[in-house]
Amino acid sequence: MKISIKGKVSNIVDYIKQYRRELHEQPELSGEEVETSKRIQEQLTLNGIPYKTGFADTGVLGIIQGGKPGKTVALRADIDALPITEKTDLPFSSKVEGKMHACGHDAHNAMLLGAGILLNQVREEMEGTVLLVFQPAEEDSPKGGAQQMMEDGVFDDYKPDVMIGQHVWPDLPVGQFGILPGPMMGNSDKFRIVINGSGGHASMPHQTIDAIIVANQVITALQTIVSRNVDPIDSAVITIGKIEGGVRHNVVADQVTLEGTVRTLSNEVKGKVKSRFFSIVEGVTEAMDAGVEIEYMDGYPATVNTPEWVEVIKNSLANQFGESSVPAVSPSLGGEDFGRFLLKYPGAYYWLGSSVGENQKPLHDPRFIFNEEALAYGIEGMAQAALDIIYTLNEKAGE
Repeated sequence: MKISIKGKVSNIVDYIKQYRRELHEQPELSGEEVETSKRIQEQLTLNGIPYKTGFADTGVLGIIQGGKPGKTVALRADIDALPITEKTDLPFSSKVEGKMHACGHDAHNAMLLGAGILLNQVREEMEGTVLLVFQPAEEDSPKGGAQQMMEDGVFDDYKPDVMIGQHVWPDLPVGQFGILPGPMMGNSDKFRIVINGSGGHASMPHQTIDAIIVANQVITALQTIVSRNVDPIDSAVITIGKIEGGVRHNVVADQVTLEGTVRTLSNEVKGKVKSRFFSIVEGVTEAMDAGVEIEYMDGYPATVNTPEWVEVIKNSLANQFGESSVPAVSPSLGGEDFGRFLLKYPGAYYWLGSSVGENQKPLHDPRFIFNEEALAYGIEGMAQAALDIIYTLNEKAGE
């Protein structure tokens, strides 16, 4: 029998809002989430939800076993913050200099707890198990925390049949969700290029190999990969985010360092871009008599949703909040550690509308604000989707 938790979220939304604000005031960076982990454990204990620890150091696994045997669904929230100084002037803004929940992970943490509370209230009726995966170090690309949690045995005792991930999304209004079959988020690779030239006096450039001029040519040539090597129908981005070089206005630079990222949706396009990346960087620097050191770091894989479970989640959300709550959306080239979970287990990742309106700043901005009106949607949406997935899994198993 299908279980509904409709209307139950109103009883806990203020409680979850306060918990989220406490998390927001005390952000912790990737790998440092010790106090955050303690708070999660305290909340699970207070709400009668068993848990296990020891996964990627600060990760926590909440376990809600239903009153009857059945399939298993895992719900995941990331819990780490970013090295950003907050500039929102909220009454509960970060109290830690240089650290901020600028990507909504405090809300993810709080909404997963809320979903767990609702699911725990109906556990005797449940035919299966729900796992609450509180994951650290999502912002620590390319390492992350998902792989380490799995290597540390987070699913040794309870293996999920399906996994769900949810992320706040300021490009969508409150009350709407974004979900797609196939790629939802992109491959997110990083690179570091060190160009070695030969320095000298600025008035005698013929005696030098100007690393800045070489870097300029490398940057320009790299952009031709997307414009001339990638099919215009496909998606790819190459961004140089950091340049360091030179010591003085009248000295030709002998070394320049470039750092950046490569974003793609498919592995085929990623392979093509990566191959051309090396060919161009090595070719341009060699042609200009410079040396080069390249460090290319494969980052998070694309987050690729399982179509079957996208359909179940989409129907679940539409049944709860109306057909207009799941509008058509396009994928993002943002990186997401949840993609590593989806390499192992079927499931889906979706966006939760959280815009504050006209003055909304993007994720990772020091003025980013999460609209707390979205909490109720995120809690109820995730909890009901978990129940509907368990129901569908059990129905399939009984066919």
